[in-house]
Amino acid sequence: KQCLLQKCFISRATVHIQVNDVNEYSPVFKEKSYKATVIEGKRYDNILKVEAVDADCSPQFSQICNYEIVTPDVPFAIDKDGYIKNTEKLSYGKEHQYKLTVTAYDCGKKRAAEDVLVKISIKPTCKPGWQGWSKRIEYEPGTGSLALFPSMRLETCDEPITSIQATVELETNHIGKGCDRDTYSEKSIHRLCGAASGTAELLPSPSSAANWTIGLPTDNGHDSDQVFEFNGTQAVKIPDGVVTVNLKEPFMISVWMRHGPGTKEKETILCNSDKTDMNRHHYTLYLHNCRLVFLFRQDPSEGKTYKPAEFHWKLNQVCDKEWHHYVLNVEFPAVTLYVDGVSYDPFPVTEDYPLHPSKIETQLVVGACWQEYTGNENDNETLPETSAGCWSFFPTIHMNPSQSAVTIEGDDIDRVDKAMQHISYLNSRQFPTPGIRRLKITSTAKCFNEEPCVSIPSVEGYVMVLQPEEPKISLSGINHFARSASEFESSEGISLFPELRIISTITREVEPDGDGDEDPTVQESLVSEEIMHNLDTCEVTVVGEELNQDQESLEVDMTRLQQKGIEMSSSNLGMIITGVDTMASYEEVLHLIRYRNWHSVSLFDRKFKLVCSELNGRYVSNEFKVEVNVIHTANPIEHANHIAAQPQFVHPVHHTFVDLSGHNLANPHPFSVVPSTATVVIVVCVSFLVFMIILGVFRIRAAHQRTMRDQDTGKENEMDWDDSALTITVNPMEVRLVSQHFTKNLLGEEHYVDGGQIRLWCAVTAPAYSEAACGTAMVCWRCW
Repeated sequence: KQCLLQKCFISRATVHIQVNDVNEYSPVFKEKSYKATVIEGKRYDNILKVEAVDADCSPQFSQICNYEIVTPDVPFAIDKDGYIKNTEKLSYGKEHQYKLTVTAYDCGKKRAAEDVLVKISIKPTCKPGWQGWSKRIEYEPGTGSLALFPSMRLETCDEPITSIQATVELETNHIGKGCDRDTYSEKSIHRLCGAASGTAELLPSPSSAANWTIGLPTDNGHDSDQVFEFNGTQAVKIPDGVVTVNLKEPFMISVWMRHGPGTKEKETILCNSDKTDMNRHHYTLYLHNCRLVFLFRQDPSEGKTYKPAEFHWKLNQVCDKEWHHYVLNVEFPAVTLYVDGVSYDPFPVTEDYPLHPSKIETQLVVGACWQEYTGNENDNETLPETSAGCWSFFPTIHMNPSQSAVTIEGDDIDRVDKAMQHISYLNSRQFPTPGIRRLKITSTAKCFNEEPCVSIPSVEGYVMVLQPEEPKISLSGINHFARSASEFESSEGISLFPELRIISTITREVEPDGDGDEDPTVQESLVSEEIMHNLDTCEVTVVGEELNQDQESLEVDMTRLQQKGIEMSSSNLGMIITGVDTMASYEEVLHLIRYRNWHSVSLFDRKFKLVCSELNGRYVSNEFKVEVNVIHTANPIEHANHIAAQPQFVHPVHHTFVDLSGHNLANPHPFSVVPSTATVVIVVCVSFLVFMIILGVFRIRAAHQRTMRDQDTGKENEMDWDDSALTITVNPMEVRLVSQHFTKNLLGEEHYVDGGQIRLWCAVTAPAYSEAACGTAMVCWRCW
């Protein structure tokens, strides 16, 4: 009972069970790879951060406690939070990019299942400037315009640039003007550019017609007109009549000049002064202390009042040792100077009285004044004007007058980049001078305060103009013919080049056709093709004795030449035709050249040589030689034995020509008729002559055979050659040698065989009809 009455009590206990985590997961990087870019030369505390995670639940194993760069010997370090920094300054020249392998560890020291790749690129120190351009740009002639900077762009390095100005300049400090050294002569340039017909060239290349520059020091080149040097010891007198300008009307003086540092003395470029006595300067262009001075004294008839007389220009170009083009435009009282296309007004201008009246003639001199011919030290050179195409660009911003520079301005950097990419080089010449054309880009960048804030380095490069295919100029036609003496003596004379042909060809390399599987041993083939371009000079030269002005001359229709704008000069050495024109025009002009000789009795033949050239002698043709023979006619001689038997004919001998020994005898009268009786007589005589010659040959052979038989039978030879066996009756019908002139003029050769002399003769077979027969048929044979 006592046990049943007892209360029961139940107690509860809390049991704590601790589950220890197992490190069953490895760290995993959030990204498959990491990239960053740094600038060379800087130390970074934080280049980039890598981050890994762990799937374990416990803090011990779910936290990343350490990162490590596995790649050895790299200038980088990583901390426990995954930040990578460089341990030294990086160099773009040493390494453009580093590739690092990075791993991670959790707090249980379990390594990441997969390491991660980190790429760190090194960027060179950012310097504002133009990028994406090539220093050397090759240009093939005849291909049109060539973009100079197709990939160019401006790197601003995030500077706050608000506007940019860029100038591209084609440096042309070499001899010549514009993009290339144009090789047309001064007169040719005047013709091409439409200059006034009264333009006078004071310093032409030496020739038979213009010889006053002979002896001056030159560059001896053909890439342009010759360059003359004046150092104080040389000067040239300009012949009277070369300059015919009326000083009361506007005129212009054009000169190329390169001049060094100035001196205290006057250095004369051009001077017109009195020939004798008074030594007054009428007009003078000279240099003095880097000043260009033009003195222009007025005509005395204008009155005795002060007028502008001396015009001064202070210019840096005068003494910079560079080539510059000076044009002095005189429209009195205004005088304007253009230097490389830029105008300059004179300052100061001094006045003076007009000159006193005088009848003294004047003398024009280049390099000195007539009365002070010893001169002073000069360093002047002159060069004629040239022109060439230079630029093709879009958009058009600014371009200097000489077409050698273009300036682009804008506030949008991208648009400026595109404009620069459209700048192109164009050389319009067919045969440009190969070589370097230097380029230079200068730029200015402005920021918000409109002041230059970023320095952009200049860019220098060059265009390499490749060697063009050079043309071959060929002259062809009839180079040997005969004419009667009467034609030489006629008022028209004879045409020297009646069928002249001028062609020009270039040779190109053509690759063999195929789809790329052709035999590598197959060479490229050369193909010639005809091209059309201009000539500027043709010279006809007499071969042998000079022309005798008293009895012979070369003539041309001057009216036709003037219509074409071509000039001609002649001397006893020949004729020179100058002026830029097509080859077809030159053919037409050369067809007009005629040779006259009004005393042809003693004339046997005449020889001439023709040479044509272009670009002032840069390309020269072959020498085309022409020989023309004179056909002399003999008076008919009557023989008593044949007067009654054979009729007489009156025939114009000088109008008929035949082919003699391979000579090309042109027949301008193909319808001349020969009497039939004379023809029969001639044919009979020729046949008989041939028969006699054959008979003589047989007799010679028979004699030779007898000699051989005598030797076989042991007989003694009394002589090696029996003259009696060689009895040839050349012309039993009293064949007469018409004129020994035929021997020289029509055949003109002597041959030597086996030590003996063979002379070629030509004679008429019908003596009674010698005059008629001479003009219709001639027989040529050899006689010992």
